[in-house]
Amino acid sequence: MASSSWRSCLALGFALAGCAAEDTEPKSCDAECQDEVAARGLRDVVKLVYNLTLQGNFIGPQDETTRCPHGGSASVVGVATSVPEQGATELELGYSFEQCAYQHKDDDAHESYDVVISGTLGEKGILAVQPTATTALLFASLGISIEGTVFDPPVPYSEIECTFELAQNGNNLSGTWCERKVGFEL
Repeated sequence: MASSSWRSCLALGFALAGCAAEDTEPKSCDAECQDEVAARGLRDVVKLVYNLTLQGNFIGPQDETTRCPHGGSASVVGVATSVPEQGATELELGYSFEQCAYQHKDDDAHESYDVVISGTLGEKGILAVQPTATTALLFASLGISIEGTVFDPPVPYSEIECTFELAQNGNNLSGTWCERKVGFEL
């Protein structure tokens, strides 16, 4: 019995040591990771601005402005058309960000950021509003800027006047940010 208890304690000790080593390892985020967190932040800000300005509006022409949660503002203009048989909304919108600040802290380090966005961006496609539809959107900008921090622990990030193209198919997003490839899942 004593030898069995000793082996159990030894196994438990190794398991705990392994867990401790994982928890104390410093997290890091290379340039590709930083771009993906920044692109996620931009996608999240577009969604937030849409929800603050257009959620619940009648379909048709849109022209709304909102204050961003941590300062600055954002405007949305364009058209939103309902497609009830698909349970979706067709969008053709333009966003203008003026020092729009937003912060998101998450248990997943890749979903944490504190950014300020400036510039314009277009959004076109289908936004699912029912489980029977799939969101299929394209985002594009000829010059958008993101400054702040990305990841956790925070890493300084600054890209000024970058081109941005991102395609969303369901929860999968991929494209280019500053002519570098990015991709992530929501």
